[in-house]
Formats: sequence, structure tokens, C-alpha cells
Amino acid sequence: MVTKPQGKSQTKITKILIVDDHPIFRKGLTQLINQETNFTVCGEAEDTHKALEAISEQKPDLIIVDISLKGIDGIELIKKIKLKYSNLSVLVVSMHDESFFAERALRAGARGYIMKQEAVEKMMEAICKVLNGEIYVSEKIGSKLLEKFIDGKPDKMYSPLEALSDRELEVFQLIGQGLETRQVAKELHVSIKTVESYRAHIKEKLKIKTSTELLRYAIRWIESGIIK
Repeated sequence: MVTKPQGKSQTKITKILIVDDHPIFRKGLTQLINQETNFTVCGEAEDTHKALEAISEQKPDLIIVDISLKGIDGIELIKKIKLKYSNLSVLVVSMHDESFFAERALRAGARGYIMKQEAVEKMMEAICKVLNGEIYVSEKIGSKLLEKFIDGKPDKMYSPLEALSDRELEVFQLIGQGLETRQVAKELHVSIKTVESYRAHIKEKLKIKTSTELLRYAIRWIESGIIK
């Protein structure tokens, strides 16, 4: 049974903003949410810039964000949201592997993480829990986080890429998509020198010596489906 957000009158309409770069998914999720009496989708955005504009204009109660966005990714968007709107709830809904990205999203400030392929009931449960001030993750991720806490090893690595910072991972993904340094810099709105610095840190952390080896490694991870 899904618990509707507490502390709100029956006439209060909860406004939700959807940030995703796939129009078809935005439309489907909008239809799903608007079927609920007390929920309404107040806006949509495909990238960070449009999302921040929509937040300022629409003043939503909840932001639903994907990891993959045009330009700056969802993790960086969450950080920007929390800096400017500290009390605004964020739920990540993504195709990205939760075992790799859920903890990063929570650290950035999200209140929940759910995979896009989950059932409608699970999606609505996640939305309601986050609006009620709770944290939503799958049982699998909850167990993983609990294991880290009990072991007293919060830095325990489950993947070599966990050593990378969020920004380094973003650069790594773009490298795997075939973008050259200049293109990465343009995509992330940073200097070429900054991207070169990120590349050097990535190679050091992953114990990779050459740019060719880095490209192969990044492509392999993209093809694995764990990161996209």
C-alpha cells in the first residue's frame, strides 16, 4: 500500500518537475503521475540549465532526475539543486545500474533512487516516500549500504570506478562515448586544461598509463551497460 505524503491538506496539489533527456519517457511518467489526484507535473526539462530555470519559475515540491542529461549530468544537477534549494526533495529515476550510481546520487543530495524498469506501483511508492521525507532505495542497495555501515568500511570498493570522483566519472563516460578532449571540455563547459587534469587523475586512479588504454577501458565499461 502506497502512503500518500503526510502533513498536506486534501486540496494541496503536489507539484513535480521531471528532468530527463528522453521526451517519450517524460510523457509516459507525466501521464502516470497526473493520474494521481493530489499530484501534478508542473514542468519538464531535458538538461541542467532548463531544469534550474523551471525550478525557479514553477517552485516544485519534488524533482525527478535522470543521471544521463545533455551537458552536465544528473549528479552534478542534484548538487546544484541542494546548494540553492536545500529543502527541495530529489528522486533519481534512471536506467543506470543502481549498484553503481545509487550511493553517488544519495551522497549528492538525492532522497531516493529507482530504476526505470521498476513496476508502476514501485515508482509511486518511491515518489510518496521521498515526499514524506523518507529515503527510498531497493532492498539490494539498502543491504549494500547497511553492510558498509556494519563493516565500518565506508570506503570499501565494489568496482575500480568507485575510486573516481563524480566529475571524473562524468569525464570517463564521455571518453567512452568517443569524445575527444576538446569535445569533452565543450560538453561540460570547462577548459581543455581542466579536462586534461581530470584525464590524468583518472589514469592514475585506475592505474592506466596511456590514453589509448584509457579509451579502451572506458569503452569496455560503456559496453558492459553498468555506465552509459
